Amino acid sequence: MPPVLSKTPETLLTTGWSDYALLDSGNGRKLERYGRHTVVRPEPQCFWSPRDPAAFDDANAVFDPQQEEEDAGRWRFDRHGPIDSFPLSWGRTRFTGRFTPFRHLAFFPEQAANWAWLDQRIQSLDRPRVLNLFGYTGVASLACLAAGAEVTHVDASKKSVAWARENAELSGLADRPVRWIVEDARKYVAREVRRGVKYQGIILDPPKYGRGPTGEVWRLFEDMPALLRDCAALLADDASFLLLNAYAARVSGLSLAHLMAEATADRAGRIDWGELALSEDGPDGRAIGLSFFARWSA
Repeated sequence: MPPVLSKTPETLLTTGWSDYALLDSGNGRKLERYGRHTVVRPEPQCFWSPRDPAAFDDANAVFDPQQEEEDAGRWRFDRHGPIDSFPLSWGRTRFTGRFTPFRHLAFFPEQAANWAWLDQRIQSLDRPRVLNLFGYTGVASLACLAAGAEVTHVDASKKSVAWARENAELSGLADRPVRWIVEDARKYVAREVRRGVKYQGIILDPPKYGRGPTGEVWRLFEDMPALLRDCAALLADDASFLLLNAYAARVSGLSLAHLMAEATADRAGRIDWGELALSEDGPDGRAIGLSFFARWSA
């Protein structure tokens, strides 16, 4: 029996926590707080006007995008000078914020909605095996470890995996059952399928475009369907979830849901889908939709 596909989308709102807040937004930018630092980053979806324009001028760091390349550019810091890195936390995880040349700070705060869902899901299971593909700096992996999972963390970037290992040390989770793998996700998953390895949970957060450690080219729309089918083949009989997240502008939660339904057609369960969004502080805070998700759950 195929899974039941939700008929309506869901918006998963991430609100601020002790080390993060969306303070204001408008005129194509957002003002955020990361720990004790205030940061301005471009956000084209914010067509509206900011509530406090002057606050943007007092930020500690501003990302100036290159012309026609909003994800690439440089950081401009206030009179106190450049900020190298700084400690952050979410729940039981500890990690390092960094000002990368791609406008983000080495993690994506809107993903906190997924971390919370993973935490609840894993705590209801008995030490599940979880595969995190495109794991980047590892906050999702750490959330799974802290909740009691055995985790395999895979990313094509040696630097990102090194950061993830550092974050595990910071969180006091380095002695938990975790494997750190630097490899192209497609190659790793194909090998796991041949080995007959099974997982109770799988997380995918692929980029729109990327390169593997030996030059492999990743293109979301061309490569995602085959990878998702292979991931479905890795799900154990007692599997609990398969979570897919994507940031590409041309994708939607519904399209991801139909792709997920195709990959899991031989399984019962449910597929939920929708959008991840960041919400400004306050009861009337505006929200910015930033990525789309689909997740199969048993």
